[in-house]
Amino acid sequence: MPTYDYVCDNCEHAFEEFQMMSAKPLKKCSECGKMKLRRLIGAGAGVIFKGSGFYETDYRSEGYSKDQKAAKDAKKADKKEAATPKSESKSSDSGKADKPAAKKESTPKKS
Repeated sequence: MPTYDYVCDNCEHAFEEFQMMSAKPLKKCSECGKMKLRRLIGAGAGVIFKGSGFYETDYRSEGYSKDQKAAKDAKKADKKEAATPKSESKSSDSGKADKPAAKKESTPKKS
């Protein structure tokens, strides 16, 4: 329910009244008792949400939230991939670097 501003044209008494929008404007001044009360046109007020839980993302579509979750999951996967070191020797040498070289036994030559 809005708050309306009133002023009396007779005694210049000004006050605010909390009324329903469908209520008729007041006519009688509470100070002087004359029927010279006039409702003023106000600028109005913006809607103010107080308390926790009022975020711009609360009222978005389901598709938006699914897209955001998919984007976050992709970012996490990229970070994991970047964090694990890639060894080029394993892929290019096909495992040769992992195995120690076999030592050849020297056989005595017959003379």
